Amino acid sequence: MSTTRQLEIGLPAGRSGTGPATWGQQAIWDTVRALGPADAPRYNVSLAAPVDPGVPLAPVLDALGQLLELHDSLHTRLTQDDDGRLRQTVDGAGRLTVHVRQCADGEQAAAGRQQLAELAGQPFDVAREWPLRVGLVESGGLVRHLAFVLSHTAADAWGLRRLATDLTAIVLGDTPQALGERFPALQPLDEAAFQAGDRGRRRDAAARQHWQRKLALGPERLFPVPAASAPGAAAKPFPNAVLNSPALARAVPMVAAGHRVSPSSVLLAAASAMTARLSGAPDALLQVVVNNRFLPGLAHAVSTVAAEGLFRLPDAGGEFTDVLRRTHAASLATYRSAYYDKRLLDQDIAVLAERDGVVADRSCFFNDTRDLMPAEPGAGAEQGAPAGPLDRERSRTTLSWPVEFAPRANVSYALDAVRAPGALELSMTADSAVLPRSDMERFLYGVEELVIAAALAPGIG
Repeated sequence: MSTTRQLEIGLPAGRSGTGPATWGQQAIWDTVRALGPADAPRYNVSLAAPVDPGVPLAPVLDALGQLLELHDSLHTRLTQDDDGRLRQTVDGAGRLTVHVRQCADGEQAAAGRQQLAELAGQPFDVAREWPLRVGLVESGGLVRHLAFVLSHTAADAWGLRRLATDLTAIVLGDTPQALGERFPALQPLDEAAFQAGDRGRRRDAAARQHWQRKLALGPERLFPVPAASAPGAAAKPFPNAVLNSPALARAVPMVAAGHRVSPSSVLLAAASAMTARLSGAPDALLQVVVNNRFLPGLAHAVSTVAAEGLFRLPDAGGEFTDVLRRTHAASLATYRSAYYDKRLLDQDIAVLAERDGVVADRSCFFNDTRDLMPAEPGAGAEQGAPAGPLDRERSRTTLSWPVEFAPRANVSYALDAVRAPGALELSMTADSAVLPRSDMERFLYGVEELVIAAALAPGIG
């Protein structure tokens, strides 16, 4: 049995101002607006975690108020101009509701899950409300669980990580001023000003030119066009498959070290190889989520700066060691070309389509999320049961089908690499008309097989 009450925290005198929206704010706003209210909550970003040991409520509320002071994105609203462009308004004062749920000892985890689902399941009205919801679970007089839910216009997953880190630091006695000095970051109004300036426009133009070059060279279709559905037939949901592999968690860093590439490049190379093998196309063309946190002023920003970069790899079905080497080199150019004005990129693509009649396939997505949050106990490959020979470790691999998602236009598959306790997980969501479940299974096990074979090669490990 639990009860909920609502408290308020105030922002008495924060920074304020108004100006154009950032590229990230505009891109997410456009995407969410196209979804409609029923589907909009899918684009909320959230974080929930136990608070251990527990902390009294008062210092947590005080820390949350200081967090509002530190990050302008948490008290920013977005409104549309007559020309359709978005503007951001940073409110200098206001109040935020905090949802506090009280429960009995031992019920904190269940109460936290329920609270998170309730807070995350509602869309944000970013024109009228601040883009943040906070939930706390209190038991025995102490806060035992915390939930953040943000509109994706306010932060991406990397920004959410920064938010959690800063809250922890403030609870432990740090101040917003000290954190701002140690971890300087562009606030959204400052970022928008950079984007409108000469350097920002040059970076945008260079990134969009990269996209146009790759699109001109990429395959028209990676996978065959699915048969048209019967008139009036409902679109089938997209199945989600999750491969949980302790062996892959060990093999990826071994291959990365042995070939002097990044761990993410290892997984991207294997995904590219399996895309080529299953599609029959010689090239792999993937949209790769890039965090853009290596750019000046964005490493510690709580805002939406991640975007997709376009990655193309010719002859992706070739010998894997060569694919791996070329993937690492090609991915660097992709990372450098993922910070742009998406509205202008969409216009570029429309011009290409009108000129050429067709634009290369952009329906495959790759996202390595493993560095989003600090490792939890047991998350490393060295934890848990004693590790045996790598090839025999594959016997512990499992494949599950936990959920189905609503169909998404222009998506063949989306592959996420996820950190899991004692394992690495590959979560694949796909259009079953393009990749049936049997092919999804072949893809995921194929990625694992490629990486483990590379790890077992002479001179590695």
